[in-house]
Amino acid sequence: MPRRNEPLERSCALTRNVRPVEEMIRFVAGPDGVLVPDLKRRLPGRGVWITASRDAVAAAQKKKVFPRALKDGSVRIEGDLAEQVDNLLERSALNAVSLARKAGEVLAGFSKVEAALRGQEVIGLVQARDGGDDGARKLAAIARARFADAGTCRMIGCFTSTQLDLALGRSNVIHAALLAGRAGENALVRIEELERFRSGSDNDPVSGTHGVPAANDGAGNAVIQD
Repeated sequence: MPRRNEPLERSCALTRNVRPVEEMIRFVAGPDGVLVPDLKRRLPGRGVWITASRDAVAAAQKKKVFPRALKDGSVRIEGDLAEQVDNLLERSALNAVSLARKAGEVLAGFSKVEAALRGQEVIGLVQARDGGDDGARKLAAIARARFADAGTCRMIGCFTSTQLDLALGRSNVIHAALLAGRAGENALVRIEELERFRSGSDNDPVSGTHGVPAANDGAGNAVIQD
């Protein structure tokens, strides 16, 4: 959530569209001049805002948007910036899943997940992307049958079994269920941020609206809000 008195929208330095801050990623130059992603929007200094998609971040790096927006040609980008953001979002999502487990809002194992889908408030069905198809299809069918009308159970397949093992503190995790509750819902938010970044979705996941053009300075340059 935005901090108190923080603007609710920002303009993308690449696309010049205005979007809610939840759909943007802020970048700042560190003390050593290296550009870093500021996912929590707390680091000091002038920020550059880019639409939160892998394609947008990669394009911004390729087109040298960041030095121009910061008006600082000495700003350096080390490595693949989009990959850095992806890794940070993935780590944040897995950490949130781990916290949800500690809060008792994640169940793992085929039998437990199947039982939860039939009788508990499941908000996310997690299937390891390198797991078998048969069990995944059966659980997905149960989830669709029960939650089809409400549309409240998300299908999640962005993690490997090894990643789920580490997050949930057990071995051979292929299936897991995120349950309703503060920790489970926070984990789902973090997962959706990761999935949107990777998919490059242009939609507002809540309202379904698209970004709108930002104001400019009269010379065709987007106004950078900070």
